[in-house]
Amino acid sequence: MCGIVGMVGRGPVNQEIYDALLLLQHRGQDSTGIATAEPSGVFHITKARGQVREAFRTRDMRSLLGTIGLGHVRYATKGTASSEEEAQPFYVNAPYGIVLVHNGNLTNTRELTDELFHKDRRHLNTSSDTELLVNVLAGELQATVSGLDLEPAEIFEAVSRVHARVEGSYAAIALIAGHGLLAFRDPFGIRPLILGTRKAPDGSYEWVVSSESLVLENGEFEVVRDVMPGEAVFVDLDGHLHTKQCADDPRLVPCSFEYVYLARPDSIMNGISVYEARLRMGDRLADTIAKYTPEGAIDVVMPIPDSSRPAAMQVARKLGIEYREGFYKNRYVGRTFIMPGQSARKRSVRQKLNAMSSEFKGKNVLLIDDSIVRGTTSKQIIQMARDAGAASVTFASAAPPVRYPHVYGINMPTRHELVAHGRSIPEIAEELGADYVVYQEVEDLKAAILEGSDVDDLDMSCFDGRYVTGTVTEEYLDWVESSQES
Repeated sequence: MCGIVGMVGRGPVNQEIYDALLLLQHRGQDSTGIATAEPSGVFHITKARGQVREAFRTRDMRSLLGTIGLGHVRYATKGTASSEEEAQPFYVNAPYGIVLVHNGNLTNTRELTDELFHKDRRHLNTSSDTELLVNVLAGELQATVSGLDLEPAEIFEAVSRVHARVEGSYAAIALIAGHGLLAFRDPFGIRPLILGTRKAPDGSYEWVVSSESLVLENGEFEVVRDVMPGEAVFVDLDGHLHTKQCADDPRLVPCSFEYVYLARPDSIMNGISVYEARLRMGDRLADTIAKYTPEGAIDVVMPIPDSSRPAAMQVARKLGIEYREGFYKNRYVGRTFIMPGQSARKRSVRQKLNAMSSEFKGKNVLLIDDSIVRGTTSKQIIQMARDAGAASVTFASAAPPVRYPHVYGINMPTRHELVAHGRSIPEIAEELGADYVVYQEVEDLKAAILEGSDVDDLDMSCFDGRYVTGTVTEEYLDWVESSQES
């Protein structure tokens, strides 16, 4: 999971891209980068480890000249989180010069690495799948160009050939020196990408593409639509928009975990409000809690701030139980789930949350979280509730048990890390130290997200083991487990 944004403006775009990355910071905190391009084709690139506010200095912003640009916040799912060389964007100098950012995870990296060396004669300097993607795009663009000029039709043909070679999830934005901005989305639309526009003072149009709609709203862009699965969008330097469907059999199957945890609640993705989806998750979870917990076992409902708050409010309302805020959150600690490394996640939980004993003492507490992945955070939070004086702790998840690796851009690569893998729900409760554990049902989560939308399917592979691209094999999952640790 990463956050990406690209802009084509009539004036400098450096500050607006910086502001957009601040809004997308929840999607990645390992590293960040911005690239801009002048009309002459000269690129300016700054990238560094850490969060946006600490990565860019005034001198960096002054050097990012140009009216077209892109930005990235990284949460490592491939490669090495500590490597500054793997921070995005990635650059290749031919053809024309291309800078690219990518959100997602390619699942045929072994085959692509071999092809790029033996067929394309291209050198890779990192283990990042984004470097693979920009080199595949560059190679296919080189193969389609017939002269010095670059036409939109040639760009779209190159993207079609990228789709034919690349497997997995990818929402990508690229700058092509001297020509414009290209954005494209994998044929299943697993990772989000949204297109917006606004009118410049001179009457021309400026454009933005981003992972989440809140970037558009904050910049006073009008939401045009989601980039469709398999579609490519090209905006030239004059602000003219060109689009084409570049996949043979596109089908929208967005990632369910975006709605559970990853996206900000004030975003709308694929026509679905994240906040309203989380409210519906709470409604359905309440029915399951009522079914599986004894009457009188709950005195108070509390959220684990912040992403579970909408679900917790609905659970309390539907069950007729008092809603209270028992945990105070330190806003200056990053999101625990996306911390690089298990030891960092463990250290940060008690730095991030503090239990207020006045809300817990002598009460039978129902804690609501958005999901339970490794169990690291949940176990510590349950113990914090007990230390604060809770008489009993029931722990409920607005998502179903995470029993399978996620290979499409979320850092859940190995089964042995997942607390629900190979355990029954009573065994999970024992492992976490809870009196009861209640999970959302798989079909209830799907229904809660899709209700009232035109979307008819979701990637729920980490819950049900069904990998929507159809290319994920048991051998691949074994290789991921042997070569990658979150």
